[in-house]
Formats: sequence, C-alpha cells, structure tokens
Amino acid sequence: MSIRKIQETIAPAREQVVAHPLYAELQSLDDVRTFMKYHVYAVWDFMSLLKGLQQQLTCVNVPWIPKGSAATRYLINEIVTGEESDVDMNGDRCSHFELYEKAMQQAGADITAIQGLINAAQQGIPVNDIIQQANLPEAVKGFLGFTFEVIATGKAHIMAAVFTFGREDLIPDMFYALVKDLDKKFPGKLTTFIYYLERHIEVDGDHHSQLAMQMVQELCGDDENKWNEAAEYARQSLVWRHQLWSAILDEKVFL
Repeated sequence: MSIRKIQETIAPAREQVVAHPLYAELQSLDDVRTFMKYHVYAVWDFMSLLKGLQQQLTCVNVPWIPKGSAATRYLINEIVTGEESDVDMNGDRCSHFELYEKAMQQAGADITAIQGLINAAQQGIPVNDIIQQANLPEAVKGFLGFTFEVIATGKAHIMAAVFTFGREDLIPDMFYALVKDLDKKFPGKLTTFIYYLERHIEVDGDHHSQLAMQMVQELCGDDENKWNEAAEYARQSLVWRHQLWSAILDEKVFL
C-alpha cells in the first residue's frame, strides 16, 4: 500500500465529513459558540495524540538513549514544537489548544466544561473515567474514546495515520471564509478564532501535513499489514468526526 492508497481508502468517509450539513447551519455568533463548545474537545485530544506519538517515537526518559530512527524523531519533534509552543496574535508563546481557549473566551463560548476536564486530568483521574463521567453528547464521548483507544494501541503507525488523515486538516479551509463573514457582522468577537484558523492553514495545512505524511511513510515502510491498519484506523477516525459534527448539529438545532 502507499499514501495514495490510504487516501483512496478513506475518500468516501472523508467526503461525508467535507459535505456535512453542519457548515451551512453556522449562521450566527451563537452557532459558532455552540460549535466551539464541542469542537474544543477535538483540539484537546489532538494534543494528546500528538504527545502519544512523541512518546512512541522519541526518548522521553532519563537517562536518554537513542530510540527509533532520527528521521521520525525529527518529524514528530518538528510538529510538536509548532503545535505545543506556537505564537498567539501578540507574538506570545502558547499551544494551539490554549489559543483555541482564548478564541472561545473572546467569542463568549462556554469553557467551563473543558476546563473541568483539564482540572480532572491534572488531578490524575484516568482519562476514560473523565470521559464517561462528563456531561457530553454520546458522540463527543465516542470521539474522545476512539482517540485514546488509538493512543492505547501503542502502535506508532496507527497513531500517525489518524493524526495525519483524520484530524485538523479538514477544518481550516471549510470554516475560514464563513468565520470571516461572521466577524464582519460581530466585529472583534472572532478575530482570535480567525487567527487560529489562519495558523492552521499556514502551518498545519501545508508544512505539518507534509511532515506527517512522511512520518506515516517511514513508519509503515514495506509492511503491508501496517499500511492496512493505518488505512482502517484513519477511516474510522473520519467516521467519528462525522458523528461529532452530527452531535454539534443536533445540539444547535435543539438549543
């Protein structure tokens, strides 16, 4: 198999996400607030997936010993640097998750629930318990549960495939024009969210996506079983993304 074959395998599921009716329904500031309230969990667990990959591909213990190939170490460390310590609109260092929280606060979106989750994690409560006890739509819990299932496999090629083909590259281009239009209607409310999307388009949509694809290529190599696993998990991640979008749409409809 190859990168192209993975793309062909996931194409139907990806198209369902790209064509989801949620996008057309985001017509007001309240709609964007609702979207952000639930999408933030995908931003958070994306960071967990990223760090899980770093643990698999590099040495994070003391004493340090060489681990894996220098090529994959470089690829993941380059991505971690950009995701975990980027710059905000003022040039101050912050992770993309923290930047998203700033965008939520500016927009007036509710950050209480996601902060509660972070606090629970800081207290050492197992992540699966946190997810199950959270007051969230089942599809959101399922989305989170799938991510941590992927991490728990301990298989770097699976984690890299989900990271590369099932995550943030789906979002920026679809929302950028819509959010800019809403910002004209509600000046100053969505500028940080627009900046967040611009950073994804600039960094993740180009440089990071190419690095991530190289990482999948390195990790799968000539092993057909790894390629098949990578493709299937990437496909499942898109199915869960579609269900997440549907849950947000349902939440918007019934507000």
